[in-house]
Amino acid sequence: MNKHYTLPKEGIDGLKENWRSDLQAGFFVFLIALPLCLGIAIGSGFPPSAGIITAVVGGLFVSRVSGSYVVINGPAGGLIVVMLSAVESLSDGDMLSGYRYTLAAIMVAGLFQIIMGRLKMGSLSAFFPTPVVHGMLAAMGIGIMAKQVHVMVGATPEPGNLISMLGQIPNSLLNATPEIATIGLISLSILIIWPFLKQFRISKIPAPIMLLIVGMGLAQFFGIQHEHIHFGQAELHEHLISPPFLVEIPADFSNYFCLPDFSKFLTFEFWVATISICLVVSLESLLSATAAEKLDPYKRPTDLDRDLSAIGIGNVISGFLGGLPMIAEFVRSSANVDAGAQTGWANFFHGLILLLFVVFFPHLIHSIPHASLAALLVFIGYRRATPKVFARVLAIGKDQLALFIITIIAVLSTNLLVGVFFGVFVKLILHISRGVWLNNLFKVHFTIKEKGEYVHVNLIGSILFSNFLPLKRAVDEIEQGKKIIFDFSQGYLIDHSILIYIDEFSTHYARSGGSCQKVGHALETYSDHDLAARLMTADDRKQ
Repeated sequence: MNKHYTLPKEGIDGLKENWRSDLQAGFFVFLIALPLCLGIAIGSGFPPSAGIITAVVGGLFVSRVSGSYVVINGPAGGLIVVMLSAVESLSDGDMLSGYRYTLAAIMVAGLFQIIMGRLKMGSLSAFFPTPVVHGMLAAMGIGIMAKQVHVMVGATPEPGNLISMLGQIPNSLLNATPEIATIGLISLSILIIWPFLKQFRISKIPAPIMLLIVGMGLAQFFGIQHEHIHFGQAELHEHLISPPFLVEIPADFSNYFCLPDFSKFLTFEFWVATISICLVVSLESLLSATAAEKLDPYKRPTDLDRDLSAIGIGNVISGFLGGLPMIAEFVRSSANVDAGAQTGWANFFHGLILLLFVVFFPHLIHSIPHASLAALLVFIGYRRATPKVFARVLAIGKDQLALFIITIIAVLSTNLLVGVFFGVFVKLILHISRGVWLNNLFKVHFTIKEKGEYVHVNLIGSILFSNFLPLKRAVDEIEQGKKIIFDFSQGYLIDHSILIYIDEFSTHYARSGGSCQKVGHALETYSDHDLAARLMTADDRKQ
């Protein structure tokens, strides 16, 4: 007998039907989100309360209007480098002013996201070549480590760019504060060994929570005291300049909020910050939402355009209240699915529980050492740039690894915006060197013919990251349940990014009862990887 299941209901009916499983999942995600929200905010040059604001807005509001079902919205480690750079570039030496100017940039970036969603630009991530996107993520991970290792060991580096910060790590390790370094290194060790303890019951406790428990205990053991202060604007200013060893948040919840300052709206630095925030938040959100969709046991598709607009609305609200920008966060979304989440109400409950916790138990947060949170961020940064990441890129092709490394170096040497667009520029030059016609760089040629149950997609010339959005939109509109043939026979250069899209589309399309097939023999592939870039014919310029 065939098994049948119905999709979980949404809205109020979904709440009535699934509130137990969604509440349980929301509580589990809250345990993971609490230390991440605090650590990401501190690492970004924001007060710790900013991360809480973001997660609460993402849970209570964005979950009700988003286009996804199991995604958790909140601050993300990948934003740390961008946000800290924005605060520093806008600060004029005054971190509180830089914070308020950055809040304005977050609001404007959110407005751009709303417009992008309304204009159906949820496919934005497709325009950026895969190795450049991965290089951007790895560079942000390296940047996080460059900043947070010093905090983790209680050392103060000399001011400088990210490469300078990396170079000062050995000196900070040699001149560490013993008590702080002990807390930081033990916290980091917990995160490293936790995956190896799956056979023990203690592994049921989320690693970030165990990190906080141990960190708080060590802080008590070493006699690190919390300074009880009234938290106003002057205290916030001092906190941003010289954070204490323990996390400091306002005891009065009304003091969490800080209004944005738009007085730098017409400056070049403001718009660099705004565009950088918009680019990274949008790219990470779209990539994470797409990845989280694959974890959904019901395989419900994400409306990326609606999701982009919803996150934009959330960022406008978060920026207005004093919070960080938010994204669709993959790690918390994965934990959400693992905990049994059925609908978006799990995201709502995670935000609600977080809000109640900081209102009624702020004294517990006051006992958390910065070194433990810094260790958490170092671990997050490392996972974005492990040797395995480099190995996976190399497996796709040496050209992909070269572009990946070029993007990393460019981001670390300049800033994220310049680094990413330099990577895109290098990719375009690479395509030209391989024989792609200039008028084919941004214009795609293809035909789609339907005959009965068959749909023939004929790819003509070069199909590249820079020109394939019209093809993607056309393919996405093909009726479900057909037999699609992607014909590369008349193609020239088929980019790796396009092959990834076709592979993911084929997997998703098969779930609806359809099928996809690729035809055409490659003249040359740039590695043994199944999705490596390939030349289908001789040099296009000689045809």
